Amino acid sequence: MEFRQLQYFVRVAKLQHVTKAAEELHVAQSAVSRQIHRLEEELGVQLFKQKGRNVQLTPVGQLFLRRAESLLTDLERAVTEIQEFLDPEVGEIRLGFPHSLGIHLIPRAVAAFRKLHPNVKFKFRQGSYPSLIRDVLEGEVDLAFISPFPEKYDQVAGEVVLTEELFAILPENHPLALEAAIDLSQLKDESFVLFSPGFSLRSLVWDACREAGFTPRIAFESEETDTIRGLVAAGMGVSLLPEMALYHTNSMMPAIVKLSRPHVTRTIGLIRRGKDKLPSVVQMFHAFLLDYFKNEYKPRQA
Repeated sequence: MEFRQLQYFVRVAKLQHVTKAAEELHVAQSAVSRQIHRLEEELGVQLFKQKGRNVQLTPVGQLFLRRAESLLTDLERAVTEIQEFLDPEVGEIRLGFPHSLGIHLIPRAVAAFRKLHPNVKFKFRQGSYPSLIRDVLEGEVDLAFISPFPEKYDQVAGEVVLTEELFAILPENHPLALEAAIDLSQLKDESFVLFSPGFSLRSLVWDACREAGFTPRIAFESEETDTIRGLVAAGMGVSLLPEMALYHTNSMMPAIVKLSRPHVTRTIGLIRRGKDKLPSVVQMFHAFLLDYFKNEYKPRQA
């Protein structure tokens, strides 16, 4: 059994398509098919079955996939550990985070770290709450920022690094736009611009509205804070966004009003796979982040 066979098998299993796998691997489709066939012959089992133009794992293929991924992950870590042993300043950190943290928090934290360790490389992966949890558990990323912090996941470990307040955002000509603070119940008759289902900020805003005594009427949904902020500024509704999403990045900004009740916050956590020992360069970055958010990071004013 060859390393290349395991690589090809895992990529085909993930994409459920031989041609797409070959394209990602930058090899001929025939080469992928041939290696998969040899692997099946060596194991004496059928790993895939045809399903239209795609392929699907057989039950034994699903079992083998878990082992193959584990073997490849262990090998990659072994190579990384050797490279870091030779030079711990020349490593790679795979970092996951939600879109709402990608505008300011991640660039600032990474830039501060690279001033101290300029040769360390980063591979970034954005995702929603469930996809980031999955990426950590499957070893696709070393660390992930996530909000809210997952207190009930036994398979991940981590800590809260930041707690952030949410503000009401309104069109500039809204009757409440000049108020110092408002009660969320004052927006019960408004149309809301919210994140799409599956995003943690949607649940947070929804629960806050229910706590204020009403169910929000949704006018628009989006997957990006910039879009939500822009739609509100254009008069298409109201919303709640965390402070970090309200930095001035363009000329079209909504009015930002503090909430007097309920007080809505979100936790931002840094998680990793619970039982794994982090590579040396990731341990270095992890320790840096804990110190950075405790002693150095200060949110900018909106």
